[in-house]
Amino acid sequence: MATVHGVIVTDRPERYAKQLAQHWAAKSTVTELEGGAIQIEMTLDAVTVLRPRPGELHVEASSAEFGDVVKRHLERFGTRDELVLTWAVD
Repeated sequence: MATVHGVIVTDRPERYAKQLAQHWAAKSTVTELEGGAIQIEMTLDAVTVLRPRPGELHVEASSAEFGDVVKRHLERFGTRDELVLTWAVD
């Protein structure tokens, strides 16, 4: 299974990471990792890691299919800021 990763340029990376974590908190396991990263595990095959950095949100997803779900949610949350996430595949 290929991991996908991408970067969203935003002035509010922490906000969008927390918003996605809160949105999925009831139906997933949300874990805060070192350095402010957040891991969201929907199932064993559906995991995303969000890493807020100054001016950017680094995003990893466990598969292209789950990555599409993550992308749609983040871009919808960031419609006003015109967020765009483009994936690269490992």
